[in-house]
Amino acid sequence: MALFYQHNINENTKLGIWRIEEPEAFYLEKVPLKKGVSHPYKRLQHLAGRFLLPTLFTDFPLEEILVADTRKPFLESEQYHFSISHGGNFAAAIVSSHSRVGVDIELVSSRIVAISHKFLHHNEKVFLNAWTHLPKIHLELTTVLWSAKEAIYKWYGHGELDFRQHMQLNGPITFKSDETIVLPFVFQKREPIPLTVEARIFDQLALAWVLTEG
Repeated sequence: MALFYQHNINENTKLGIWRIEEPEAFYLEKVPLKKGVSHPYKRLQHLAGRFLLPTLFTDFPLEEILVADTRKPFLESEQYHFSISHGGNFAAAIVSSHSRVGVDIELVSSRIVAISHKFLHHNEKVFLNAWTHLPKIHLELTTVLWSAKEAIYKWYGHGELDFRQHMQLNGPITFKSDETIVLPFVFQKREPIPLTVEARIFDQLALAWVLTEG
């Protein structure tokens, strides 16, 4: 068993990271394999992510998962809202019986800099420029911003978002004593919606999550 991290956000919402160390057969004992996932490693990630759901809430109905046209998995009954992400040998999931949720996990890698122009708004570039004298932190924060926007994308669930324009950092970030990073965002596909994204860095791993009521 390889539960790497668990955070019980409240009595209705739990978040976890699973370190993928087991063979495929371990997961297939409990997880139905979705058709169309053919690459062996992608299949392993897929299985581990879904295995994590009932690890967080034991009554999670894995067999009832459907996938929307936007590729967002969901439960038609809405017994739980959930989001899954994969990165390297890790899978992350957030599950809630009350809140709309999104999660993302990313390996901290310099490749993120090469694509940063695709997701960073001008104001976010200005914010990151203040950290260029600390290259490690600059790279971690760049990754956290990407991960935060991926989490918001999954929270929204309907696709067709401009990562630079529709979701933007909207104020100073806060570094809490428990190592959580709090990032105020505004989501503006139509009317502006303020969002609070939380994130953590685990060595070379970035995790971000968001939840809203309703």
